[in-house]
Parts: sequence; C-alpha cells; structure tokens
Amino acid sequence: MERVRKRRRRWRIEFVKIGITCYPTYGGSGIVATELGMELAARGHDVHFISYANPIRLDTAIPRIHYHEVEVSNYPLFHYPPYCLALASRMAEVAAVYGLDLLHVHYAIPHSIAALLAKQMTANRRLPFVTTLHGTDITLVGMDRSYFPITKFSIEQSDGITTISEYLRKKTTDFFGISKDVEVIHNFVNCDLYQPAEPRPKRATLLHISNFRPVKRVADCIRILKEVRKHVDARLLMAGDGPDRGPAESLACDLGLAGHVEFLGKRDHIERLIPTADVLLLPSEMEAFGLAALEAMACAVPPVATRTGGVSELITHGVDGYVEPVGDITAQSARAIELLTDDRLYARIATAARKTAETRYCTSKIIPLYERMYTRVIG
Repeated sequence: MERVRKRRRRWRIEFVKIGITCYPTYGGSGIVATELGMELAARGHDVHFISYANPIRLDTAIPRIHYHEVEVSNYPLFHYPPYCLALASRMAEVAAVYGLDLLHVHYAIPHSIAALLAKQMTANRRLPFVTTLHGTDITLVGMDRSYFPITKFSIEQSDGITTISEYLRKKTTDFFGISKDVEVIHNFVNCDLYQPAEPRPKRATLLHISNFRPVKRVADCIRILKEVRKHVDARLLMAGDGPDRGPAESLACDLGLAGHVEFLGKRDHIERLIPTADVLLLPSEMEAFGLAALEAMACAVPPVATRTGGVSELITHGVDGYVEPVGDITAQSARAIELLTDDRLYARIATAARKTAETRYCTSKIIPLYERMYTRVIG
C-alpha cells in the first residue's frame, strides 16, 4: 500500500492539474499566464483557466486546456460587482469537480485573495496556490495606500511566490517587508514559434506592441519616427489598443506622419507580425521585465528600450539591443538610426538578440522552473 502511495505522489508531481487565473486582457501578465498554461499542457499537465473571459491568446482547442468562465451577477444592492467573491467560488467549484492539485494566480489583486478564499473553502483536502507578481500589481496598485495591507497579506499567504525579474523581487521584499522566499522566474518565449524572417523587410520598419497605457509612453514612438525619418525612409507599426491610442493618432497627424504610421489594433499571432519589423521600440516609463522585447529578440529584431525596471536584466546594452534613459527621444532615435543604416552592426545585434532568447529564456529552460515550484508547493 505504501508503495502505491509513493507511486501516486510521483505521478502527481510529474503530471499535475493546475487552475490558472489571470486578467484575460491585452497585457503582459495575461499573456505570460496564457503562454505558460499552453506550454504546461503541451508537457502533459491538465490546465484549467478560470477567468471572466477567455484569455486573448488562449487556444482552447489544445489538448488538456480547459476554460471556466466566472459569471458575476449585477444586483441593485451592489454598487460594484463582487468579482473577487464570484472568482473564489468558481475556483473552489472547479477545484472540487476536476480535482485540481493547485491554483496559480497571476497579478496579486484580487486573484491572490480569491485563491486564498478558495483554499479555505476547500476543507476536505489541501489546495495550495502560487502567486506570480508581474509589475504594476506591486509598483502601482500595491503601493496605493488603500491596497497595501491586502496586497501584503495576499502575498504572504501564498504557498509559493514568484516574480518575473530580480528588480521586481527586490521591490516586493523591500517595500512590503516580505519575509517568505520570493523566487525569480523570468518570462519566456517559444523559440520554435518566434523565428527570424528571411530576408529582412524591404522598407525600414519600426514596431511597438503594448496596451497603450500612459506608462508605455506610446507618443514617444511617434516622436522617434519623426527623427528617424530625417535619415531613413521608415514606417511605424503600432500593435495593441488602449486609452492612449487616440492621442497617439492625433500626434501622428499633427507631426505630418499619418501616412507613415499604421495602427493595427489588437493582433492575434504576434509571432507573425514581429519578424516583419526591423527594430522594436519599447520607450516605457516602467517595465518589470519587457516581454515584447524578448519576443522581438527571439525573432532577431533588436529592441531599443528604456533603462527602467527589469529591462536591463534582459537586454545587454550594445550587445543584443539598446537601453536609453526614459524620455530621451534623441538617444533612442539615434540607436534606431544606427541599426537601420549600418548592416554589419544590425547583423551583430540581431544575431546576439536571438542567441540571448535561445540560451536564457527559451521555454525549455523556464517552464521546468515552474514545474519544480509546483512540486515543492504540492509536496
């Protein structure tokens, strides 16, 4: 009997049933969570997404991928729909019906609190949960005085805690005074899916991908294009959508660049879009990691980014991309111009960018770190 129990424990560690909750919108945390779930399913795990909408990149046709919608009722009594409570109930229900081994929530508020409630509701067995911190849940939401206590509490109650960069780990432990171990597991990219294009695009092309929030400084991309076009016949592709799209479109018109900027909106299969570009622009005010830059690097598209947050952990300045000060349009434009006018420099940086993605951030290197985390949490 003991031998059977040991064999079952080994099987549970090898193939687990995971409930993943994330924001299903066009943002880094949701994209990472979705890609993680699909990679885990490909490795034999059973993955259940629990959210109010189907995550933007989720392919539910993939074997072992399941989606469970959270329905929130609107009663006149509630000024704001109680999504956190509905999510906790759905988590507990899915865990019971499908025998989940653990929950993995991305973005602390409100997902960690919902997972904690679901864990407490599951009285007949243990339901541990892992929290992955992605950036603004710490640097913006968590630092709001109204949310500080609940953010700190939810992190400390997690059975496992991960962050996507050393910068964010330090920010979390210092600001919240977290005494528990916080493990850095960087973002990843599927290097078989994200591939360089041959040959390079015929027209010099700059690319920006984001959710068009103020922190992304999308207007800087327009201003960079204006400087670049003084030297190179370049165009700019803007992928994504959000509150700053309208102002960016107006700025392009004001600067006489409307014919050279294309706003693509939200795009599926971003791996097909990136190889059509020469340079990725990432002028953000803050980036905990810089997922778009990593995906570009995997496609041998050099990034020109800002020296902020965890970006310097990903990009080695002058080796596989460039990092310049936030808001320094002149410096960022100069780097883009160098890349677009010097073929030897471009080839060196592009090759190094692809190598960085392959050797440090490929799924084969990062996904096992999550599997080991699950093993420890379940064990």
